[in-house]
Amino acid sequence: MAETLTVPKTQSGDGGGGDFVDQGFGDYGSGGESATRADTAKLGLRIALGSVTMLFAAFTSAYIVRSAGEDWVPLAAPSLIWVNTAILLFSSVTMELGKRAFQSWRPVAFRKWIALTAVLGALFIAGQVAAWNQLASQGVYLQSHPHSSFFYVLTGVHAVHLLVGVLALFYVLMLATWYELTPGYSNSPGICATYWHFVAGIWLYLIVVLFYL
Repeated sequence: MAETLTVPKTQSGDGGGGDFVDQGFGDYGSGGESATRADTAKLGLRIALGSVTMLFAAFTSAYIVRSAGEDWVPLAAPSLIWVNTAILLFSSVTMELGKRAFQSWRPVAFRKWIALTAVLGALFIAGQVAAWNQLASQGVYLQSHPHSSFFYVLTGVHAVHLLVGVLALFYVLMLATWYELTPGYSNSPGICATYWHFVAGIWLYLIVVLFYL
């Protein structure tokens, strides 16, 4: 997902961002190669997001059909859900700030915002586990009734997709720290931002489906 430079540089260039010294890895390749890889990455992202969209659309269809059953028992949203939602929305803001810091070549700010976004993502996942435990303490489990089953499955699948995003952010952060990602040579931060905002949007969609549809 991330592209790095390959020939060492010796010039300093923190771009006004602080102590980010460009020990870069030189010319990544021709402009044509960079554009081709960027286009390939964007195409891969579109395919991945399309697949995820179809997955949740299928879950939604099954949910609507199943909710008409006589054994449907409405499930109240765990209180932690709203805390988790606030954390995820805030992480979307920090992700956008990180992307803009990268685009304007403020590398220190970029690393800080990306690190904060990854931490917030991990905190959201931990909060989701706590929400599941909150339901379990009330005697509501995966197999309790159809609504609880959909809640556990849908939020679990979402948590897995968010975990992928967290791991990608830590990877990009590692590259930014050690291998000098730079605008024009890498589109990784932009791709991560698009994926992150998409997953945050999916979460809001799930809240509506599970508790307001």
